[in-house]
Amino acid sequence: MTPVLQMERVAKRFGAVTALREVNLNLAAGEVLGLIGDNGAGKSTLVKLLCGFHQPDSGHILLDGEEVTLKSVRQARALGIDIVYQDLALINELSVYHNMFLGREHVGFARLLSNRRMRGLAREHLDAMGVRIPSVDVEVAKLSGGQRQAIAVARSVYSRSRILLLDEPLAAMGAKEGALILDLVRDLKARGEVSIVIIAHNYAQILDVCDRVNLLQHGTITFDKPTAETSLQELTDLVVAEYRKARTRGGSP
Repeated sequence: MTPVLQMERVAKRFGAVTALREVNLNLAAGEVLGLIGDNGAGKSTLVKLLCGFHQPDSGHILLDGEEVTLKSVRQARALGIDIVYQDLALINELSVYHNMFLGREHVGFARLLSNRRMRGLAREHLDAMGVRIPSVDVEVAKLSGGQRQAIAVARSVYSRSRILLLDEPLAAMGAKEGALILDLVRDLKARGEVSIVIIAHNYAQILDVCDRVNLLQHGTITFDKPTAETSLQELTDLVVAEYRKARTRGGSP
């Protein structure tokens, strides 16, 4: 079966710095792919290429087997690719339902916002995804980090994204908030309607929710295995070995 998303020999440079080199990546329909690696390995650059924020200097990106040139985030979204960043893209002063429809507001008579319709649809969609928010009228600023992240994910899914890129969604979260996001990923995985690439530093969480894991080192993918065929020990050993090798060379990992 043709992967829903592919990168073939993709490279990206910023001046004299090579962020990605010869990257080959495959994402199957309905798959959850974990992307791990040390800071500076190129993980965020990789997903920014996939969402149209950056463009590759060489190589190819394919969607459903057809090569695409992603020139902007808006174009990528139109093709069904969306990203949720660690620092989100929500407006704290607006309500949950206004954030759900940010940039896609429903309007009614005389071009006025249809708040009742947006409120009802937001409640319906969040409930269907298992996202527990006391009220969709509450300001986002009053919610927990986990709840805010869940709203950002739900907004992308509601906009009919079929490829979702999660850039460290669990960063700086406690166990309870992290569990909320992991449960949401599991639910999306069970539905099989969305393919997900998730960046995380916690290998146990990656093994828990992902179907496959890729390790990115020095701008290239050096490890690609189904999570059922690897372990926390193997992933840790790979990263520690690279760190020790770098220390021996007198450089950074």
